Amino acid sequence: MMKKSIGYVALSVVFLTTSCKQESAADKITSSDMEAVAAAKALEGKFPKVKLDKLEHDFGTINEGDIVETEFMVTNDGEVDLIISDAKGSCGCTVPQPPKEPIKPGASAPIKVSFNSQGKPGAQKKMVTLTTNTSKGYETFEIKANVTPKAGISATTK
Repeated sequence: MMKKSIGYVALSVVFLTTSCKQESAADKITSSDMEAVAAAKALEGKFPKVKLDKLEHDFGTINEGDIVETEFMVTNDGEVDLIISDAKGSCGCTVPQPPKEPIKPGASAPIKVSFNSQGKPGAQKKMVTLTTNTSKGYETFEIKANVTPKAGISATTK
């Protein structure tokens, strides 16, 4: 029994001394990790900058039920590619169509925006929000229109 106990103790000591080899954090860093850090430091503080040709578009007076479109031109005034990851109107009647590809520094691209005036009589003002990789993380602009309501249906039928 004593030999078994000594054997277990010896086995435990061997196991503990070989399994407790500690790796430092430096042992875990690869060259690709270092390249990624260098690239991030090179871009540190550099963001794309959005410049829009206008911040608001007024469709003027339109008839209820009209679907109207306009285009906003976005220019990247920053030092790195501008990525527009999402674009949303403040309601389902406003549909923006941003570019799918990144916009290079100095380049421009259109953002089409359509507005469906069905069921929207009166003065309308809708916001479009772009989710971007700018320092702020988003950009906004507006569309507006004065929608003339549809004429009422006559109560008499022929």
